[in-house]
Amino acid sequence: MTPSDGFSIVNPAALLGWLLLAAGLFSSGRLRQRLLLAGGRVLPLLLCLAYAVALILYGDTAPGGGFGTLEQVATLFRSPGLLLAGWIHFLAFDLFIGRWIVDDALARGLPRPAVLPSLLLTFLLGPVGLGLHFGLRLLLARPR
Repeated sequence: MTPSDGFSIVNPAALLGWLLLAAGLFSSGRLRQRLLLAGGRVLPLLLCLAYAVALILYGDTAPGGGFGTLEQVATLFRSPGLLLAGWIHFLAFDLFIGRWIVDDALARGLPRPAVLPSLLLTFLLGPVGLGLHFGLRLLLARPR
């Protein structure tokens, strides 16, 4: 399997996870539990497995790469296989954070439509969406 093949598999899987999270946000009962389990736990774990596989397959494809300098990180990402691994890393963590945002929003009684921009921004820009969620918590959460 090439890195491009892997990319073609993990991207739709992550998108499915985000759609399941959004659907779970607006559902209730057992359906919510199942949607959030699939989108926010099962798919992130599968992405973690894909990440590990990418590291095993491509971990030695960037001699001189590392994490000590920006140039070493750039060397890592010049390898298509390690670029894929890095991308999967983002997909898995952002999706997991999306599930946390949904859980936190529901527990704090945030209006469900108000949570969607946080999810969308977390999907697109990771930390920006998480920051928006914390802002919404301050503005909209019910007192405990």
